[in-house]
Amino acid sequence: MIENPFVKEKPSSGLTTTIEEIELQKHTPIPISFGINNNNTDIAADPQHSKEVDTFGETNRNDSTPINEKKLLFKIDACVLTFVCLQYWINYVDRVGFTNAYVSGMKEDLQLKGNDFNIINTCFTVGYIISMIPHNLMLLKIPPRIWSSFCTLSWGLLTLGMYRVSSFRQCCAIRFFQGVFESCTFSGTHLVLGSWYKESELPFRSSIFTSSGLIGSIFSGFMQVGIYKSLNNHQGLEGWRWLFIIDFVITIPIAIYGFLCFPNPPNTYNDLTIADDGTTISRNSLLNKFSLTKYVFTEQELLYSGKRLPKRDVTKRLDLTVIKRVIGRWHWWLFSLVWALGGLNISFASNSTFALWLADLDYSITQRNDYPMGIFSVGIIATLLSALYMTLFRNKHLHIAIFISIVMVVVAIMILCNPLKPSVMFAAQYLGGVCYAGQSVYFAWANVICSNDLQERAVVLASMNMFSGAINAWWSILFYPATTAPKFRRGGFAMLGTSIATAIVAGIITICQKREERLKQKNPIVNYSGFAEDGQNDEILGEEDEEEEEEEEEEQ
Repeated sequence: MIENPFVKEKPSSGLTTTIEEIELQKHTPIPISFGINNNNTDIAADPQHSKEVDTFGETNRNDSTPINEKKLLFKIDACVLTFVCLQYWINYVDRVGFTNAYVSGMKEDLQLKGNDFNIINTCFTVGYIISMIPHNLMLLKIPPRIWSSFCTLSWGLLTLGMYRVSSFRQCCAIRFFQGVFESCTFSGTHLVLGSWYKESELPFRSSIFTSSGLIGSIFSGFMQVGIYKSLNNHQGLEGWRWLFIIDFVITIPIAIYGFLCFPNPPNTYNDLTIADDGTTISRNSLLNKFSLTKYVFTEQELLYSGKRLPKRDVTKRLDLTVIKRVIGRWHWWLFSLVWALGGLNISFASNSTFALWLADLDYSITQRNDYPMGIFSVGIIATLLSALYMTLFRNKHLHIAIFISIVMVVVAIMILCNPLKPSVMFAAQYLGGVCYAGQSVYFAWANVICSNDLQERAVVLASMNMFSGAINAWWSILFYPATTAPKFRRGGFAMLGTSIATAIVAGIITICQKREERLKQKNPIVNYSGFAEDGQNDEILGEEDEEEEEEEEEEQ
């Protein structure tokens, strides 16, 4: 029987639910959680509990069908991972599409000059960073199936608007709002993944998600080459304008797929709701009423998908205490810092320095779009290999972090030594693709460490991406402006410093993590920050005293 924290437990008569309990449930508020295991009983470990759980369609008191976890994991991958990967894929098709359009005639047609390219990208980044935390908090209130799909549809419509731009100002305005809606994807997805997958399952899924964005970058380049060759000046439109139209056509089906097939996170907190006809149905059934996922997941599977995750602190709520919980712990400070630095390492590739270098040395338009694909290919391989390593050797995130930093130091030295030599620049650019592995490493790491507090995890994940984008907004203009091509000397020195600093902060995180684990083993009442919550011990002791008094009264 699922425990209702608002109703005092009565002696069990062996039945799963009594008439009195059903009547109580009718008048008891039932809070909804975002993939949190708020019950203190592990359904997988407690055979008695598994006998008492309903099927949550029409009530079936005798159903104790076992859950096939491998089959359930396949379903989660098919519905959850597929959508977020498609979403991130088209997200990157759009982002890289703007760069491909810029070097494929957009610059000349709109008479863009100087640092206009960097300023337009900065407008996108500003919209991106100011929306991250609001998006993650919205995902705690609005079903991700609705919010994520709405954001995908919105940036798709804005992408269509890009084909009509005729000035620098119009580009800035549209790219700003594209950034606002696209920012729901990255940190929001890591929040969602952490609500579906175990610690051992997260690295591989995070790497698949990250790789989908890199595949989008590759796809966009090849698509632009094909469009330029076949559709340039078709119907009086330049090839780069057709790119945005086709991006829009691809985006809309993905948004529709999300509305129909993306399940809401597993709800395991008193999931029973009393219908008008007296039958019990699950809250997830109500949320998924207009979704095709009701034909994929059984109600027992939805319940178990949350129960199989690590137990979390159910007393945490989305209220003003979030500020104290976030700022009072080292998680937010160090993870925001480490990814602010790690994101700057990616800045070398994300600011399209290779495409600008190729354009400055008069490579053809086809070459400008084709050659950068190698960077993303290396990024995919590095991301998948790092996920494999973290799966085989748990809690070894630091090893990958140090490896990435060493590679980026080598890349910086190569650029500073001989940037005009094609063999050196090609090798440096392709090696630099290793930095993309940091996305899955650091965000999976934060997901694990902050797993006990959902609201803190939402803020930390969003803040990591937010601070990275906030710094990159001016970093790219200062260190990687188009005017510094083809040498990018300032960028080389900057990357050298950020690579070393990233490894240092990652080492500090490892030290703090080990300290927390020791404290948890010594005193499980102490929270993850290492300090007892106000009144926590008293509250727990008080509850134990009340239970003892009730037992004595019943015996008398």
